[in-house]
Amino acid sequence: MDTVAPHVLIVDDTFVDRLVASRVLKNCNIQVTIVEGPKQALEFLDVENDVNLILTDYCMPGMTGYDLLLEVKESPKLKHIPVVIMSSDNIPERMQKCLDAGAKEYIIKPIKAVDVPRILSYI
Repeated sequence: MDTVAPHVLIVDDTFVDRLVASRVLKNCNIQVTIVEGPKQALEFLDVENDVNLILTDYCMPGMTGYDLLLEVKESPKLKHIPVVIMSSDNIPERMQKCLDAGAKEYIIKPIKAVDVPRILSYI
């Protein structure tokens, strides 16, 4: 029996980082939707109900991944969706702030294939 592939929403303002994350996840048979920022993510989530996990960059202009995390966790419609934060910066205080706000994990970029089973465990 076929199972439906998990659907991950990737939120990142950097083309190369979006491409890397997308390829890693698609190579693991995961359905991927890519948006360039938190505002686009919230617009997408407002109409799309089948997202199983949000994988978002932390540092983005205008609205950070942390801001997106707070919006998701405060929304009755979205708060059930697990959020994983990605960043190039290894800043323990930032990591802890994100985890305290409800992020499942804070991953240092780039995402690798070995990260995927752990990320999927949050779904």
